[in-house]
Amino acid sequence: MAAKVDLYDSAYGNYQQDVYRQVRIETYGEDLGQTSWVTTKESDDIPKLLELTADSQVLEIGCGSGRYALRLAEKTGCRITGLDLNSRGIRNANQLASQAGLTSIAKFEECDVSGPLPFEIGSVDAVFSNDVLCHIPGRAAVLAEIYRVLKPGGCLLYSDALVVGGLLSHEEIATRSSIGYYFFSPPGENERLLKDAGFRVINVTDTSEEAAGIAKRWRAAREKSKDGLVAAEGLANFEGLQRFLACVHTLTSERRLLRFVYLARKQA
Repeated sequence: MAAKVDLYDSAYGNYQQDVYRQVRIETYGEDLGQTSWVTTKESDDIPKLLELTADSQVLEIGCGSGRYALRLAEKTGCRITGLDLNSRGIRNANQLASQAGLTSIAKFEECDVSGPLPFEIGSVDAVFSNDVLCHIPGRAAVLAEIYRVLKPGGCLLYSDALVVGGLLSHEEIATRSSIGYYFFSPPGENERLLKDAGFRVINVTDTSEEAAGIAKRWRAAREKSKDGLVAAEGLANFEGLQRFLACVHTLTSERRLLRFVYLARKQA
């Protein structure tokens, strides 16, 4: 079985190090503190799909280092709250918000979103979550909570990179799960859960090919910066993450694991 390896503590705790910044730029083309399978185009499309304006109250579930949420606040003027279970990510996000002078419109809180969300009924215009819901127990309950806090007509956008598209060995599942707690879902399950929660599904986009490309570039960028990364996270962890990224590329490029982006709306 694959040993557990650390992605998130290393990525968020070493956010400011040049070697991690360079890896992000080589992987995604720009540095938004990413640890996901979101392309630059997908990042650019999110505010349009969610119809964000300066009047919008936005919630990001799984904000990580907070840089993408801050970009949305900078570009649209929206008020945004980012939630994440990782304390290093939240600490980094609040530091970045302070440095950017955005603390009046961008807030970040450590929160276990498998429980009740810290918002009133119908108080949020839009919710998004990039490759995070696959980590959270009780997806039906999470979607019900998101539905509760959304205003009528509000939108939810989230991605799931663990939709099973073919045969997977137990070794492959273990390697793909080596960086954390995961749920794999059958095709159509997200659509069913969204509808059961009361949402109207607007669009489902297959981004598996793009996710495979990110995994390939991420692994190559890390290999290029091996010495600096080993100094920061240790050889065993470096090698474990390289195996993880190779596994993601193989399974996704062969379409045995699929990534979809779901856009849904709360009925007005």
